[in-house]
Amino acid sequence: METPTSTAEPMLWSGWGDPARAAELPEPVRTLLHDMLGVRPPQTPAVSLGEVRLPAASLPEHVLAELRGVVGTGHVRSDDEARVRHTRGKSTPDLMRMRAGDGSDAPDAVVLPGSHREVLDVLRVCAGHRVAVVPFGGGTSVVGGLVASRRGFAGVVALDLARLDRLVAVDTDSMVAELEPGLRAPQAERLLAGHGLTLGHFPQSFEYATLGGFAAARSSGQASAGYGRFDDMVVGMTVATPRGTLDLGRAPRSAAGPDLRQLVLGSEGAFGVITSLRLRVRRAPQERVYEGWRFESFAAGSAALRRLAQEDALPTVLRLSDETETMVGLARPDRAGVLTSDTGCLAVTGYEGTATRTRELRERAAAVLAELGGVPLGPEPGESWTRGRYSAPYLRDSLLAAGATVETLETAGFWSGLPRLYDAVRLALRDSLGSPLVMCHISHVYGTGASLYFTVVTAQSDDPLAQWAAAKRSVNDAILRAGGTISHHHGVGRDHREAYAAEVGELGVEILRGVKERLDPAGILNPGVLVPPRN
Repeated sequence: METPTSTAEPMLWSGWGDPARAAELPEPVRTLLHDMLGVRPPQTPAVSLGEVRLPAASLPEHVLAELRGVVGTGHVRSDDEARVRHTRGKSTPDLMRMRAGDGSDAPDAVVLPGSHREVLDVLRVCAGHRVAVVPFGGGTSVVGGLVASRRGFAGVVALDLARLDRLVAVDTDSMVAELEPGLRAPQAERLLAGHGLTLGHFPQSFEYATLGGFAAARSSGQASAGYGRFDDMVVGMTVATPRGTLDLGRAPRSAAGPDLRQLVLGSEGAFGVITSLRLRVRRAPQERVYEGWRFESFAAGSAALRRLAQEDALPTVLRLSDETETMVGLARPDRAGVLTSDTGCLAVTGYEGTATRTRELRERAAAVLAELGGVPLGPEPGESWTRGRYSAPYLRDSLLAAGATVETLETAGFWSGLPRLYDAVRLALRDSLGSPLVMCHISHVYGTGASLYFTVVTAQSDDPLAQWAAAKRSVNDAILRAGGTISHHHGVGRDHREAYAAEVGELGVEILRGVKERLDPAGILNPGVLVPPRN
């Protein structure tokens, strides 16, 4: 057993990440936003943490006393700051509400268990008193996955898993490591690096998200082409439920019935609380090389990416920005927000592994990309992307402060339907928002299809929450009509719940409800998230 070498600092309560990195947009950029989109400064400034309006805590004292008896007095917090910091996630609507001082979704208390046994006991106490429980990792959900329904419950607690933060074991024969879910991704990487290993999972939320959150939301990292999605890495897990313990995963593959791990992966805490993960690991790469390619059009670049995926010539990292994202500069995020003279579409390729493996991958991929019209741009675009790969959420905060609504959304489809899906989402955004700036990139590729990741920027209306809610409904409908999935890696939460129900159909919803009712008879686990309620 090993313990982390450091503890991550808390996120900015009303924005993303490190408070020291929050920055105001330069005046020329604000002027450009006004001239292009009509963006004007907000009429009211953002509130301070102490000005957030919190509801009175409703959890009875005897319930708090029982919870303290399980985890220890110091690990049950009900102070205002703890409640604020566990309110909602990091979607644009979440941040708008927090900046306006709306803490109405705050939990009554924050409970920090230190073991699987303590998680089971917390769930037992909460089920007995009908207290809703929201499992909380890094707090990075962007789909309303951390807002429990209060109706019918005596209160709400946030179950913060930060104390479950150990690397438990490493099996280098099997290349499997057992880690606890409260580890933030950088902590996990540091611990694994001590054994010469890596997960290879680097989503945009990497700096703050936890391993448990990755599993609960079926996260997909920016190096998924080489390392796979996070759900591909999960070979086993231990899960605490109100009915007891699930210990899943006994072998690399099994024909012993349906794989019950799949019930938990993507379940967003609605079926149980992950307390341990057994994950496939890789040798830490000896070499990393990132570079850029230019294509005349998004269609031409997409065809090249499809060929790479279908001819087993995938780099470790592979992404393609459309014409607008390339022009605005988000394709190179360390210089985002400034219009460039770039034309066409920028693709970023990255290669990681041994020197021999990296060279072979580059040669195979380069041959395909060049054959299909790609122009090599050298290492600068790839290195620029690497430097800024985690910076986009900070830019969003700056744009919000300047009076713009900026949000991301994503979907996925088969290659044959991808052009229709791309057009449908852009049209829905333009129909509902007027003349927004809409950018897109292909972020993850497979032999059969790919994901599309959109960023939209528009001027805030008098009611920006209603403005975005209408746009989101329009986009969700468009995605379903165009044959895409409602989410490729952000999850379902509350924001996608109805669209998800339409995607899986009535029988699918009944299956979800049946699982929920069997594992969580009192319905205390993240109520309102993922599983549509009965009418």
